[in-house]
Amino acid sequence: MTSKPMDDLTRDRFLGGRLDLWQPRRGYRAGVDPVLLAASVNAQAGQTVLDMGCGAGAAALCLGRRVAGLSLTGLELQPAYAALARRNARDNAIPLEVIEGDLSDMPPALRARQFDHVIMNPPYFDRATGTVADDDAREVALGGPTPLALWIQQAARRLAPRGFLHVIQRAERLPDLLTAAQASLGSLRLLPLIPRPGRDSQLVILRARKGGRAAFRLHAGLVLHDGATHDGDRENYSETIRSILREGTALPFPR
Repeated sequence: MTSKPMDDLTRDRFLGGRLDLWQPRRGYRAGVDPVLLAASVNAQAGQTVLDMGCGAGAAALCLGRRVAGLSLTGLELQPAYAALARRNARDNAIPLEVIEGDLSDMPPALRARQFDHVIMNPPYFDRATGTVADDDAREVALGGPTPLALWIQQAARRLAPRGFLHVIQRAERLPDLLTAAQASLGSLRLLPLIPRPGRDSQLVILRARKGGRAAFRLHAGLVLHDGATHDGDRENYSETIRSILREGTALPFPR
């Protein structure tokens, strides 16, 4: 666990400059994934949101910038990242309560609380089959020891009745993700994220509801980039994705 303060930081612009986040130069750094996760959440002013494993606060603060009037809470295992999340919230004037603790042993401050929404970007890699990262903090973020099923189980416990869970995860871990979600949640809806037309999906966003009874739905994939190949040294995000990343708009999750 990373407990010492981070002093080698960069300040990075998100949402077209609507949000500035301090991040470690080395270690886990947020990219487009938490931005897309936040954009997928169907939250409304006055609702409560828990970001499990909030890191430096990217997903929670992107959501807070898009939807005003939310009550945002983050749970973070690593104290140095929790401190960054608090700093980022303060610097961007977005209220965010950050609680330090391990989701496998839920902190007392969260055990008696329920939320309208839980969002998460759990570690992407199963370390039973993967390679450990060189940086300890990055390793916790990318391949931490907590099983994916426990992430989902703990999220379901924190959800209020009819509350929503949103998860972004690698497509290769989809069997584990669906199995865990079906055990405690319903109305599962899966949105594949496709790098380019004709390519296989590498990431998925899952939306599930506590107490939901609707049938499982697999939506058509959302294409991230225009064209079959990268064309030159420039961005070529699709118009929809560019609007999400640069203007802070909502991701059009199919109805």
